Formats: sequence, structure tokens, C-alpha cells
Amino acid sequence: MFYVFHGDDIQAQKETLTKLIAKLGDVSMLDINTTRFTGTMPFNELRQACDSIPFLAKARIIIVTDFIQSKPDKALMGEILDYLPRLPETTRLIFQESKVLRDNNALLKLARQEKNGFEKLFSRPQGSQLERWIIQRAETKNGRIAPQAAHLLATSIGNELDILDNELEKLVAYKGQDEDPLIHVGDVALLSPYVTEASIFDLVDAIGNRNGKNASRLLQEKFSQGADPFYLFSMFVRQFRLLIQVKELVVAGYRPAGIARELNLHNFVVTKLYQQVRGYTLQELEQVYEHLLDIDIAVKTGQGDMKTSLDLLVANLTLIA
Repeated sequence: MFYVFHGDDIQAQKETLTKLIAKLGDVSMLDINTTRFTGTMPFNELRQACDSIPFLAKARIIIVTDFIQSKPDKALMGEILDYLPRLPETTRLIFQESKVLRDNNALLKLARQEKNGFEKLFSRPQGSQLERWIIQRAETKNGRIAPQAAHLLATSIGNELDILDNELEKLVAYKGQDEDPLIHVGDVALLSPYVTEASIFDLVDAIGNRNGKNASRLLQEKFSQGADPFYLFSMFVRQFRLLIQVKELVVAGYRPAGIARELNLHNFVVTKLYQQVRGYTLQELEQVYEHLLDIDIAVKTGQGDMKTSLDLLVANLTLIA
């Protein structure tokens, strides 16, 4: 058999692959019968791996990651397409593609046509489907989450499923010690840093759009929720420091993927920062950062309190940003 798994839900791909391998027998023996390739490879190496007889196991497993994304040449693609229908019965060849393949892709078409081929699309859920995914995922961890709490996670983190999975792991463990095991909105707000970060993103968006009314409302909401003014200030400092770093890389010609590597940040965080810096010049960002330094000095020297300083900060930034 050969399989073509494609789409941006990498986590689901991995879980499906794990289940597939588990059905083939002893995982420890299968591990020594597994060969992995990333991108393109010489056809002879792929064929040798596929044609090898399994050692004390039912099957040989060959996993090829992002073969199509690496843009193989026509000669290599032709050899592979010609060979796939003739795979040994003991071979399981899995192509894992991190993007959705077009319907006219030759490898995808062959997987749909051949009896020994299999194709499956893995797309990350959106909207209400994402919230259902969160609820179901919590249940697989022997936990329960309220719909409102699932909505908060979905809107704060988006469909970054690996991050959501980690947050749910933490929340389920936390609530496992509680008399009420249901995860509520308050639990998410307490334990997930992404919720606070998302609200800071919204605040910075409002500032960048020169929307003082909305920025002030968002700040007051954080205060009413009991947020520590000093913690909020530290988030502002972090946010604008990152914006300056991203803006400098954008000016240097970097795209989001390159920025994520340079700053060692998650792709979804960089995507938001990349969108936000469009509303600022580098000079404006540096001016904001200097303003933050002035607040820090004033509060530490007793010339002001942090809560009032944050109110004035937001009001002033909508004018000078």
C-alpha cells in the first residue's frame, strides 16, 4: 500500500499514522523496519528501502515528508509514479504533505486510482468546528470543558492545534484536583497565557488603528477582570519589543516564515505581529518604546502609579502611534 496524507492538520496526520503503524504489529520491531525521507531523494534509495524484506515484522514502513513541497523533477516523479503500483505487498509507503495538494497532482490522482493507493485530506477545523474539536479533545484526555471556555480558547489561539492540545492538557490536569472538573472561562483566563496575549494583540490593534475608544475599553475590561497593571505593562513592553524586531526584519526583506526562525517564535504569533507592523513605521514603534521606558522610570521613582500610567499610555499612543 501507499498512502498520501495531505493538509495543514499535521497533528491529525501523525495520530493517524501512529494508529496505522500500531495495527501492523510490535511497534518496537516496526521501528527498526522504518525508513524516513524528507523532501526528495534518489529513486534508487527509495526503491531499495521499499523492496527490502521486513525483519521479524509484517511490514516495511517508509515515510516521506513533504516530497511534493520539495518540487521533485519530472524524471524522479515519473520513476516513482511508475513504481508505486508495483510496491511489494509487505511495504507501507506513506507520503506526508503539510499542505493541501491540488486535485490535478499526479501523486494524488494515482492514489485515488490505484487499488493499492489511499488518500486522505487533513484540514484544521475552523469556527464552530474548532470549538467542537476542543470539546472532544478535552474528553479524550478524560476532561470536560464548557462551551464558553472552548470559545475563549478558539478565539485566543485559533486553530493552532498543537498549542490547543498543550493548553487542554494543562487545564485538565489542573481541574483534576478540583471538586468541579468542568473547565470554565475563568480557568482558561487564569492558566492560559495566550488569552492575555490575545487581548494585548487586540489592544495594540486598536492603538495601531488610532481607535482610542476601543483601546480604552479593552484596557478597562482587563482591569475589571482583575489583571495586574504591572503584568499588563510587561506585556506591552514585550509586544512592542517584538514589533520592533519584526519591523526591522520586514524592512530587511524577511517573510513570516523567516521571521519565525530568526526570532524563534511560533508561526501564528509571527503572523499576527506581521499584520500589526503594517500600521506602524519603525520610527513610530521606537517612539512608543521610549514612551514605555519613561513610564517605567516614573513609576519606579514614585512619580506615578502604574494603573493611571497605563490609562494615559493608551490615550497617548492613539495620538502618537
